[in-house]
Amino acid sequence: MNLDNQIAIVTGGGRGIGQQIALRLAQEGAHIVIASRKPAEMILEKYGKRIKVIPTDITQEEQVVHMVKSTLEIDNRIDILVNNSGIAGPTKNVEDISLEEWEETMAVNLRGMFLCCKHVVPVMKKQNRGNIVNIASITGKRPLTQRSPYGTTKMGMIGFTRTLAVELGTWNIRANAVCPGAVVGSRQKEVYEGVAKHSGKTWDQFIAMKAELSPLKTLVDPKYIATVVAFLCSEDAAMMTGQDINVSAGVVMY
Repeated sequence: MNLDNQIAIVTGGGRGIGQQIALRLAQEGAHIVIASRKPAEMILEKYGKRIKVIPTDITQEEQVVHMVKSTLEIDNRIDILVNNSGIAGPTKNVEDISLEEWEETMAVNLRGMFLCCKHVVPVMKKQNRGNIVNIASITGKRPLTQRSPYGTTKMGMIGFTRTLAVELGTWNIRANAVCPGAVVGSRQKEVYEGVAKHSGKTWDQFIAMKAELSPLKTLVDPKYIATVVAFLCSEDAAMMTGQDINVSAGVVMY
């Protein structure tokens, strides 16, 4: 999976899944732009010379435009865009969700992805090549009770990815989605604690229940998600576009 000297944007690359993706792409030789509202100390310490951090609120178009222009300053191209930024949204029954909570989830998970694609795609078209990977979720393929804003955005991401694949194939631009299952890590722990509380389960009970859903009886380490992203961005995946690939330890198989 050689990505030597490719220019890759990873949104939300400061922590969690995004940080693991940024680390793996850098390991494969790419130059990384982290577009994030969060710090990125770990990856900076390891790959500082090949990392550029651009503080970006991807829900704001002017900030996305600035991020893209700043990325082009590296070598006047963008080879890879990984739309990883996202929020969990509220854990509530639909009638208890405020308009503000709904719109915030839509803004980060869908509007931000759209804006990044809107301003990166013209660059990729000019190059006649590029790779877009959207980090969706297995919730994009099945319902998740009390998480209607999140589920709506993740289903929307898969539809958007398929549409991009058809629309951009003429320019040799591939678009794929990765659908993680329940993931281990500090960011996910914040989400799971809220869901566990809502369900009336203790933390240990909730994690045991999540692991039991998997044929492998485990949650997913983000490094395996990063590996799939790196593969999709490589020439090894040259014949793959419009796909939504599960990394769920077998929880979802379709």
